[in-house]
Amino acid sequence: MKVHHLNCGSMRLPTYPLVCHVLLAETEHGLVLVDSGFGTGDCADPRRRIGPVRRLTRPALSRTETALHQIQELGYRAGDVRHIVVTHFDSDHIGGISDFPLARIHTTVAEARGAVHAPSPRERIRYQKAQWAHDPLLVEHNPDGESWRGFAAAKELFPGIVLVSLPGHTRGHACVAVDAGQRWILHAGDAFYHHGTIRGTTVPPMLSRMESSVSFDRKRLRDNHARLAELAGRHEPDLLIINAHDPVLLDQARVSGGHAGEAPIRPGS
Repeated sequence: MKVHHLNCGSMRLPTYPLVCHVLLAETEHGLVLVDSGFGTGDCADPRRRIGPVRRLTRPALSRTETALHQIQELGYRAGDVRHIVVTHFDSDHIGGISDFPLARIHTTVAEARGAVHAPSPRERIRYQKAQWAHDPLLVEHNPDGESWRGFAAAKELFPGIVLVSLPGHTRGHACVAVDAGQRWILHAGDAFYHHGTIRGTTVPPMLSRMESSVSFDRKRLRDNHARLAELAGRHEPDLLIINAHDPVLLDQARVSGGHAGEAPIRPGS
């Protein structure tokens, strides 16, 4: 299937730029998004839909960066997006789902419980109900019956798209693996923030502190770092590991034939 790498939400921490790396896959089931970044509703009403965290992440909230706009630029319509597979329910990952009201929203049972059905007090602060006020069709999965490249809890949603349970950043966080033909792309969401985590190089201290402070389970988060670093260290030629917010990995993914273990480093990164 053809896979597009989109930035659906530039953000700027005080010392480091971030992106919202979204995958758009052209499949026989229609268009499939992996995460959605920020949407048009976030651009119009950031206070209600994003909340106080916007003061730290400082999102650009440009309509031209929304998945809807970029899909339309490719000649598609909102209704062509049939499925959105989300890594988790933080607003910078699901803000755009309301732009695609006909799409089925795929998530883990644990994430839906923590965000929508029975959030803890801490989760009620974390998530923004406005993001699903349009009553989307949630499809909840228990990815526990298969394995994928050493990850025991996985589930194939469609041919070539696999949901991989990897809780830690949130209660039901997942990664999404997409078969792009010559290689698999593993979208790790927020399982790690910076390419240095999987390459064994320096991670900006602010990112490390932020990642730790917002994690649902810090031990699981650290375990996930180790598992992903081990996978990246194999340098498998048919695997590209990306995440949601690293601009270096977004640049690398857009270069044909790139490898996650050899991502180019831009000045200042």
